[in-house]
Amino acid sequence: MSARPVRRRVAVVGTGAIVTGSHLSALRAHADRTELVAAVDVDGARLDAFRAEAGGDVAGYTSMGAMLDAVRPDLVLIGTPPSLHREQTVAALKAGAWVLCEKPLCLSLAEYDDVAAAEEASGAYASVIFQHRYGSGAAHARDLIAGGELGAPLVAHCQTTWHRDAAYYAVPWRGRWATEGGGPTMGHGIHQYDLLLHLLGPWAEVRAMASRMVHDTESEDVSMALVRFANGALATVVNSVLSPDEVSRVRVDCADATVELTHLYGHRNDDWTYTPARHVAPERAAAWRTPAADVPSSHTAQLGAVLDARDAGERPPGSGPDARATLEFAAALYKAAFTGNPVLAGEIAPGDPFHAAMHGGHPDWAPGERA
Repeated sequence: MSARPVRRRVAVVGTGAIVTGSHLSALRAHADRTELVAAVDVDGARLDAFRAEAGGDVAGYTSMGAMLDAVRPDLVLIGTPPSLHREQTVAALKAGAWVLCEKPLCLSLAEYDDVAAAEEASGAYASVIFQHRYGSGAAHARDLIAGGELGAPLVAHCQTTWHRDAAYYAVPWRGRWATEGGGPTMGHGIHQYDLLLHLLGPWAEVRAMASRMVHDTESEDVSMALVRFANGALATVVNSVLSPDEVSRVRVDCADATVELTHLYGHRNDDWTYTPARHVAPERAAAWRTPAADVPSSHTAQLGAVLDARDAGERPPGSGPDARATLEFAAALYKAAFTGNPVLAGEIAPGDPFHAAMHGGHPDWAPGERA
């Protein structure tokens, strides 16, 4: 007889739309492995509405510290605005809880160092939500590329062309460095280029541009990058909130095939296509078909991976070096765009202004310094 799965005691911090929708759905999908025991929100009415929606015996708190002291959860899911992520993640880690936090995990590489130190001291781990890495289509593509089945990766394109209007940026914390950490480079396109990094591995060099073209924000509303990967592949990355025809796309041209993903906010197997080169035999190309099991990219898929790691006592995916590499890419894109100089992997270290903040104190971009 197989052992019953361990049920982890879970608390959620923030009860807005992302938690009420994606996180609550993920918990319900893993109800045999999780028990939602507490929720935290400074808005009492919103907290009560969430507890009613969640059902069961979910304790409510307006203080995260009080919740951690009283409940001592195994896992904390964080869905608050980005400026709160570092403090809340560190607090949960110090209490011995694992963390699964909405992107970005924190607003700078300096803040990430605080998270890493809290992990080291506590033995717990913090993962960031990058759900586009998860699901059967992404896993299959990564296996094919990493295993050399499609030939050497050569050219790639990563596109997040979305649209956000003035009402979106009327929310006080959006478009500000201190509360959102950046524009679409940090808040929108990060999902797609995280997937690109997941597929192609370490990047080596970034050159970039960024601009405020429409919105009156501190941060950019469009950015573009040219990227050289450690394996020699070259890529373009576009992050926009100015695009009426919205699409999310990742394309990788390898020596023997092109693999392309086209979707908007999530993907399934059918969203991935494989186009063989002319010299590839049909029977070889047939083996690239996506797997029969269709697991969509989702919070549900990523939560399952975190629970698997917890059960195995292993560092979960989306934490540690994985989480830092994506944040470092964002910092490098900003530094390259604002200075006009190429940025090499590993270049942004303590003492570099772009280590402390994504705007790097640049006079045209830092808060309060532009005309």
